[in-house]
Amino acid sequence: MDVLLDDDELALRDELRRFLTAECTPALVRQAEKDVARHAPALWRTMGQLGWIGIALPERDGGQGLALTMLGLLFEEAGRCLAPVPLQSSLVAAHMLSRFGDDVQRTWAQRVARGEAVLSYAIQGGDGRWSADGADLRGRRAVEGWVLDGVRTCVDNFAVSDRCLVLFQGVGGSVAAALVDPRAPGITHESLVTMAKDGQERVRFEAVTVAQANIVPGGAALARMLCDLAALTMAAQLAGAARRDMEMAAEYAKMRVAFEQPIGSFQVIQHMLVDMLLAVDGVDLLTREAFWRMAQGLPASVQAAQAKSFASERCVVVARGSQQIHGGIGFMLEFDLQLWYRRICAWALRCGTPIEHRRLLAAALLDRPGQLRLGSELRL
Repeated sequence: MDVLLDDDELALRDELRRFLTAECTPALVRQAEKDVARHAPALWRTMGQLGWIGIALPERDGGQGLALTMLGLLFEEAGRCLAPVPLQSSLVAAHMLSRFGDDVQRTWAQRVARGEAVLSYAIQGGDGRWSADGADLRGRRAVEGWVLDGVRTCVDNFAVSDRCLVLFQGVGGSVAAALVDPRAPGITHESLVTMAKDGQERVRFEAVTVAQANIVPGGAALARMLCDLAALTMAAQLAGAARRDMEMAAEYAKMRVAFEQPIGSFQVIQHMLVDMLLAVDGVDLLTREAFWRMAQGLPASVQAAQAKSFASERCVVVARGSQQIHGGIGFMLEFDLQLWYRRICAWALRCGTPIEHRRLLAAALLDRPGQLRLGSELRL
């Protein structure tokens, strides 16, 4: 694959950047932090009307039918501007419904594409563990379908979502997915305090009845792809935010004067900026490769784990370097830089920590028969 963007991808990225730079200002980000919904509903609707949300959804589901690599560019640019919209939670769930759902379930993907609905997904257990096994939420058979009991935590936008795609363990430890109404009887939730000041929830299920019609087919394949796409889109958001953070540091280093010369002329600052650039370019390389493999229908779990583990560590280093270059003003709430720092640090902990993703990589490297050869394809 060629990780460099072609003419179509460059044109799409530039148009996205123009739109989001104009519509998603730091003032809007600050306003969304104080809003009850924790996002900007007007911007969400506008993105749906312009077709940005459904950019990679199939045409049958109201999308433009572009490749998943274009979805990666959407998340990079959304992360760059810290777009306060429920993009990640909604699109990850919508793509799963579009791929695995029946005709009725896919209508939710169509509504998301138009900006008319918000979706969420629930993967992490009560202790925050990131896994596709559906643990901490058990399902048992009932006359009506299934009854769910357990806990899910760190669920983005659950309080404002119209439906939530929930992983749970069924009979014999098998994994399944249910499309749940957040206002269904037996569901309670509480807000979590996050660095990003966004809408994460801890959700408890107590004898929640889910009709068989709301069980999304796919089982373990859906669960694995859901985890991969969630981690990958979060890595792309981190890459976009970290690149903009780095650019702001470089711009400041040109104008900040110390000892009668710009601090950007100091070798230590130059080394920091080069390291920051290498880190962001590395995240771009890994995320784009994983998106390309997913678009080609190839196994991408290892590549998604590589991208997210690397992004979670290196993007935080970039954010800290930018704070250091800016000095004390970088930590002032009145200065916009802290908006990027807080979100990068928060996003780095979501959709799996570096340790959790490296366990997946270790399984691909070590838990396989035969001798590992350099360049051989790794699969989970």
